[in-house]
Amino acid sequence: MPTEPTDANNDDSIGYADALSELDALLLDLEDDDIDVDLLAAKVDRAAELIKLCRDRIDNAKVQVHRIVADLEAEAPGIDDALALELEE
Repeated sequence: MPTEPTDANNDDSIGYADALSELDALLLDLEDDDIDVDLLAAKVDRAAELIKLCRDRIDNAKVQVHRIVADLEAEAPGIDDALALELEE
């Protein structure tokens, strides 16, 4: 059953897991040979919005992790440097 695109204004309230789940459903719809051509552009547009949202959430999480590690290093200079290097990658 094809999914309908949701309102993009709700992106602030959608979690990463929900966005990923919706994206998976959209991708299944897009792979269907019977997709309604009238909905195709809307589904591709929504998929692009969800990809951007997921990337933004991942980037924000990276920033938070780096900030936490930096704070820990400032508090205890002997913290494992390998962990900090691994997080940078």
